[in-house]
Amino acid sequence: MTRVVGRQGRVTGKIGPGLVGEVMIAIRGGVEAFYAYPSLPDEEIPVGSIVVVVEYSPPRSVYVARAVI
Repeated sequence: MTRVVGRQGRVTGKIGPGLVGEVMIAIRGGVEAFYAYPSLPDEEIPVGSIVVVVEYSPPRSVYVARAVI
């Protein structure tokens, strides 16, 4: 299985409380969309932000935090 935790992605659908966001992650030789939730419950992450996956819930959900660049 391909490891998802620790990978970076770009937000394509706003992530925040009460929202199901979307993030695109480079994986398995391509780029795939995952449902995304904030790792901190009250955090909002706008479209275009770079995030890192901190938790993966198969098959298509991830919890993310803002990447430190």
